[in-house]
Amino acid sequence: MAKTVDDFSLQNLLVDMDEDGITTVTLNRADKRNALNAETIEELIEVFSGLPRMGARAVVLRAEGTHFCAGLDLVEHHKEDRRPEEFMHVCLRWHEAFNKMEYGGVPVIAALKGAVVGGGLELASSAHIRVADQSTYFALPEGQRGLFTGGGATIRVADLVGKARMIDMMLTGRVYKQDEAISVGLAQYLVEDSEAKAYEIARAAATNPPLSNFAICSAISHMQNMSALDAAYAESVVAGIVNTQPASRGRLEAFANKTAARVRPE
Repeated sequence: MAKTVDDFSLQNLLVDMDEDGITTVTLNRADKRNALNAETIEELIEVFSGLPRMGARAVVLRAEGTHFCAGLDLVEHHKEDRRPEEFMHVCLRWHEAFNKMEYGGVPVIAALKGAVVGGGLELASSAHIRVADQSTYFALPEGQRGLFTGGGATIRVADLVGKARMIDMMLTGRVYKQDEAISVGLAQYLVEDSEAKAYEIARAAATNPPLSNFAICSAISHMQNMSALDAAYAESVVAGIVNTQPASRGRLEAFANKTAARVRPE
């Protein structure tokens, strides 16, 4: 298993980590609009399995070219002519990759542009924060292509926009962009330069204690899968650990002494 980002053996992704632990993961299939083939999914699993143990403090997920990700590599899918059980296992690998992102405990900020379509939206929805630019558009065109989502859209995209909107997107090919995309929850930010904003967010998040970020970027998702009673218990346990960590002491003292930054609207 890779011990540093330089040890990864990758064909479709680029990975770089700076001295502050800010890690850049780049989709590098611009000629395919960064469509996700089986090999790329395996690389995502490898990378997001390793980063939490390599000192990554925050991840910016970006893409080469003018599009973030056009989804499933339909050319590969057509050529493979898979049997149902074969494609089921492909989907399970997608779930593995995206679960590594969502539950890995390291903040993942997606810098979006151009197409965020189908499986590309499933990938983006696995990030903790999504930053769109003016060129970004979101769609789930599976219905028109005789397909069904297989990478977690029924879990994550439906959670973002609601069941009814997701069904509408799949049945009609409806495209969301700009302010409308923000209003329905597909992204949290709409800016001119999504990458610059993503790095700004990543650097801010990286100043938090790692244990706090781990809880925020894993426990909340787990608790959403629990009953209310179980979630209340789990939240109490996590709070007991996180809220008494040594890294919190100085911050709490600064608040008590009124030297900490105040929370104020801009």
